[in-house]
Amino acid sequence: MKDLNAILSNAVTAGNVPFVVAMSGNSSGVTWSGVAGERVPGLAATEDTVFRIFSMTKAVGSTAAMILIDRGKLSPDTPVEEILPQFADIKVLDGFNGDTPRLRAPKIKATVRHLATHTSGFAYEFWNSDIPKYMEATEHPSIISGLKASLNYPLVFEPGERWDYGIGIDWLGQIVEAVDGRRIDAFCREEIFDPLGMSDTNFEVTDNMAKRLAVVQARGEDGQFADFELAPPSNPEFYGMGHALYSTAPDYMRFVRMFLNKGQLDGSRILSEAGVETMLANHIGDLRVGKLTTAAPPITADAEFFPGFEKTHSLGFMRMEEDVPEMRAAGSQGWAGVLNTHFWFDPARDVAGLIMTQTLPFVEPRFMELYEQFERAVYANAG
Repeated sequence: MKDLNAILSNAVTAGNVPFVVAMSGNSSGVTWSGVAGERVPGLAATEDTVFRIFSMTKAVGSTAAMILIDRGKLSPDTPVEEILPQFADIKVLDGFNGDTPRLRAPKIKATVRHLATHTSGFAYEFWNSDIPKYMEATEHPSIISGLKASLNYPLVFEPGERWDYGIGIDWLGQIVEAVDGRRIDAFCREEIFDPLGMSDTNFEVTDNMAKRLAVVQARGEDGQFADFELAPPSNPEFYGMGHALYSTAPDYMRFVRMFLNKGQLDGSRILSEAGVETMLANHIGDLRVGKLTTAAPPITADAEFFPGFEKTHSLGFMRMEEDVPEMRAAGSQGWAGVLNTHFWFDPARDVAGLIMTQTLPFVEPRFMELYEQFERAVYANAG
């Protein structure tokens, strides 16, 4: 495993990341972990460094919904407005008259499945230039604000028309609350975190977590990293299941290992085997996960994982539809958070990996080169 440690330390030395925590595992346990760099100036990163995991939250929100589907309390094909009547007010953004947004009613009713697979019509402002224009014209708050009003983004296409990346999982969390009756933080704690022993995963930074929380750093025009303030709001009006969690590499590895173990870990069952099989299948048919072109270069580079390879979406993750040579196999699942916290798990080859830092821009080429080196080394060591 010396090459894995060298990959991390070389990336820090080269200035590709200020620090990094990485881990590999399989259904039986953690197979390797390593750290390099400083999570706070003067403080070395540790395996239990706490991260703002942002969109790695989405897989947890989708799992919460899958628990209800598994129990027969929710159907993926139910129209959202039948559970959340306020969703009927969501319109499609059909262009602008000058600076005034032009809105119309959607022709297709978005379903639970559309939300879970990012085919509902929502798009983030970071990858669609019409959305920031709409937000400026209407003073619409960003979803990161934690305000209930922030859920009311317009759609930018008809549900089911294509894959694009937006706030669908934040609405999915609201569905879980409406169907189950518990607030989403209580649901996740009781149904996912406690059973899996994820004691360092929380919607708020506890005193125990605060001393291990890394700082966020953004690369400036001079190529150097500088401190940058970005975090989910504390005690918001609602916890957005698209972004609201803090966690650690060991905790999140337990979460993904649960899927490698077909829904259970160390005797705690979260989902039935049939439920896992259903969740991890392709749920977008002939549609494909494509390239996200940045509308905010300081926040994110253009985002496309494994260009040229067929990718779909399950009910929780981006799904590979073909093998990547010397890397993940068809059926592998994965995603990431905007501060460059990334994960995948590969049921066919029984491999999982995490590589996590706290930097912007998301998926900048210097980070993605590190990610590829890491993944290739994980598979080389896995034999």
